Amino acid sequence: MLNVLTIAGSDPSSGAGIQGDIKTFTSLGVYGFAVVTALTSQNSSKFFKSEPASPDIIKSQIRSVISDFKIDAIKIGMVYDKKTIKTIYNELKNVKVPTVLDPVFRSTTGGVLLHPDAISDFIKFLIPISHIITPNIPEAEKIAGMKIKSMNDAKKAALKINSLGAKNVVIKGGHMRGKKVVDLLLENKRFHLFSQKRLPRESHGGGCIFSAALCSSLAKGESLPESVRHAQEISLESIRGAARVGRGFSIVRQKSVDMIEKKLSDAMQKFIEIDGIYNYIPEVQTNFVYSKPNPKVISDILGLEGRLIKVGSSVQPVGTLKYGGSRHVGNAVLEVAKKFPSVRSGLNIKYDTKTIKKAIAKRFCVTYYDRTSEPVISKHKEGKTISWGIKSALSKMKVPPDVIYHTGDLGKEPMILIFGKSPKDVLTKLGKIT
Repeated sequence: MLNVLTIAGSDPSSGAGIQGDIKTFTSLGVYGFAVVTALTSQNSSKFFKSEPASPDIIKSQIRSVISDFKIDAIKIGMVYDKKTIKTIYNELKNVKVPTVLDPVFRSTTGGVLLHPDAISDFIKFLIPISHIITPNIPEAEKIAGMKIKSMNDAKKAALKINSLGAKNVVIKGGHMRGKKVVDLLLENKRFHLFSQKRLPRESHGGGCIFSAALCSSLAKGESLPESVRHAQEISLESIRGAARVGRGFSIVRQKSVDMIEKKLSDAMQKFIEIDGIYNYIPEVQTNFVYSKPNPKVISDILGLEGRLIKVGSSVQPVGTLKYGGSRHVGNAVLEVAKKFPSVRSGLNIKYDTKTIKKAIAKRFCVTYYDRTSEPVISKHKEGKTISWGIKSALSKMKVPPDVIYHTGDLGKEPMILIFGKSPKDVLTKLGKIT
């Protein structure tokens, strides 16, 4: 289980703050710890009052968690005042895990969550120790000291925030006009845009879900662009499911999302849509799998119970996604992952010497095994052939394979297997050799 820590204020409506963060962490399969920086009194209609926790209790909370538990990522939300900011800085300045800084200046219901005189300390102390900062448009304007009316303005603001010490910046585009919500990521001086259809509603807690989901994805080792994309999708899904439980704003609701299933399902759809891909489907058909981190058994690996089958000049999925659903490609990924844990996804396609030559020309790491050399005892044990073959192909490998192939045996169709860190990685490699 991965562990994440939120350092934020308490929201009794449970839409935002530590309550909202913990719900998001739980829905995404990570364990959430919480350090309370302030108590607020608010509901869906109105913000009443707030009081800070003392610096001593904030320091004690942080130390109690970090001294006992391995923390994989940290989110910082409501920090209230200068004393809180300096306390958090002193406790985290030497902690080397991804930290998501979510500027929380005002609540949806209008409450002030950061004293105006503390903004300079927020910039000075917290921005430089964060891995990424996630302001919305009004927050980015306040930090960058400029108005944001266009995407070009947002890019200038992101660069300015970056110059203040932020390693990476994502400016959430919900406050910018347009039919779509466009979030802007600045990573290593490069811009990425993430666009989704705008929802015609306002709710309480969406910003907290975004940063908590981003924190969860970073804890899982996903890249920053992947993490931002997932955070956007999860926050929008929570807004779609928002419920009006009080008299005021609707409160977002977290929905449990299996990101392994989502990524594999998305990749399978893209695979099916590849022009002419039916030409690469073997007689035994195709499967596409994605595993949990560090898989130990076949039930850790998601795949189709059926197959991706050729129907005329198209490809269609038959069966449902299930952990342990694919024995052959699943076992292949399991064996590769035992030696190279970064490999978590795989796909089989029809054997063709031209495809192998293309893979070699693209400088892919290509290896093979000879099924005719398989020991008789292995041949006669159900499901053992794949494990034996992959182990044989990997026996002298010092780097993860991109492609493993075999040329078949009596009654056994030759095959090519493509491996990668994720389904997206596998599709990228497939595109280069087909």
